[in-house]
Amino acid sequence: MIAATLIAGALAAPAARAHGDRDLGRDQVRGQEREQIGASIAAARAKKAGIDWKDCPADWGLAKPIQCGWVTVPLDYAKPFGKTIELAVDRIGHTGTPEERQGALVYNPGGPGGSGLRFPARVTSKNPLWVKTSKAYDFVGFDPRGVGHSAPISCIDPQEFVKAPKLDPVPDSEADKRAQRKLAAEYADGCAERSGEMLPHMTTPNTARDLDVIRAALGEEKLNFLGVSYGTYLGAVYGTLFPDHVRRLVADSVVNPSREKIWYQANLDQDVAFQMRWDDWTSWVAKNDAAFHLGTTRAAVEERWRELRAAAKKNPIGGVVGPAELIGFFQGAPYYDSRWVPVARVWSQYAAGNTQALVDAAGPDMTDIAGNASSENGNAVYTAVECADAKWPRDWRTWDRDNTRLHRDYPFLTWSNAWMNLPCSTWKSKQHTPVEVKTRKGLPPVLIVQADRDAATPYAGALELHKRFKGSRLIVEKGAGSHGVTGAVNPCVNDRVDTYLLTGKVDSKNVTCAPRATPKP
Repeated sequence: MIAATLIAGALAAPAARAHGDRDLGRDQVRGQEREQIGASIAAARAKKAGIDWKDCPADWGLAKPIQCGWVTVPLDYAKPFGKTIELAVDRIGHTGTPEERQGALVYNPGGPGGSGLRFPARVTSKNPLWVKTSKAYDFVGFDPRGVGHSAPISCIDPQEFVKAPKLDPVPDSEADKRAQRKLAAEYADGCAERSGEMLPHMTTPNTARDLDVIRAALGEEKLNFLGVSYGTYLGAVYGTLFPDHVRRLVADSVVNPSREKIWYQANLDQDVAFQMRWDDWTSWVAKNDAAFHLGTTRAAVEERWRELRAAAKKNPIGGVVGPAELIGFFQGAPYYDSRWVPVARVWSQYAAGNTQALVDAAGPDMTDIAGNASSENGNAVYTAVECADAKWPRDWRTWDRDNTRLHRDYPFLTWSNAWMNLPCSTWKSKQHTPVEVKTRKGLPPVLIVQADRDAATPYAGALELHKRFKGSRLIVEKGAGSHGVTGAVNPCVNDRVDTYLLTGKVDSKNVTCAPRATPKP
């Protein structure tokens, strides 16, 4: 009787046809409706159960007063009374008076595959950017399904995953491409063998449903959510599926939510943006040649990069740092302004004869068993979610054509990115149709924050989400490119984020902010 009542209530929910547009088949629409009903059942169950908060396990690295707990969700929302999994959550209470409290603020840092459990530490570390907000909100983090402590998935032995040096991502021949294709297919097979039961359900819509169950378990009628990077896509899907459950939603550094972009085209767009930001960084290195001694022009710095890459290809540095490892380390600079100085410094030290500095920075640490397991898990979740969210090209000729063309003008990341995603071309599990992100009844104003030279989530994504979420406001950090705008000091941005979270108010029109200060060597 309880189940029948819950189902009857869920059938009336306005979000039941959240994906139901004309280009979806009838069976798919019915499946999505069943999943939405299942989400309502799971949320009602979680609201009744609540969360049994306790001190966090010692090996989680989350000291008091942060508390940890578990939320139970269905593995398959179409079968809400079937198999369940446990999601790890943590929180720290608001620091203000009882009258100041506005509920819980839930956080996702991106990925897919990132853990949000460090979010409450912004309060214990007294991070000045979050002092005002923490007076009003409990800060809540969680490990999404498949991540960390939440039914973690795996695709390969972690020590094997981090072993170096790996093949040069840039192919010199068809034989090189065949070798990379073989590795990608083996990786996809490994995911199916090690985590096959989870794979069909490792989707962004399911994580959004998990988010709604967490909301209910917290005792919150509506969700306050801060999503960064992939977290913006999670927030966009949540806002589409559960528009009347949103209270505040901040989208920081936006994944383009267009169905045509998720996920194959989004990665190609990323290659272009990474080259742009790489060029910004190498220009900065040249301007600071007095500190780094790597060349006085961008062309000269670029030539030094090609020389470094060629040398590492011929003889891996320290036996472990080849071109793949170099890209893994150097891409930190176009990702984050905070990495501009450290990456340039390590490169400069290497150029001056300190080989060990580069080996330590770019090579694997085979003794870090826990860290390597975390890295492998993060990559497994990234792959599983992107492969399951959307249908990917199955024909290698499509990948070869698109990446060969892009590499000519945008060589920094293109082939590396291609091989990372290629397992999706031979993925054994079901690939879905992405959600049609759009405004639905009940959705309040959403705050979107974006740097216009972001490499990881190109600026066009923020414009697209702004267009799709009517009534949203966009804050653009113009001339800046660091990924994750809300986590850095820029009062023009920080003050508006605080105002939105504390009052719900947004500016009457979109805002352009000057960039944060350029890093100094």
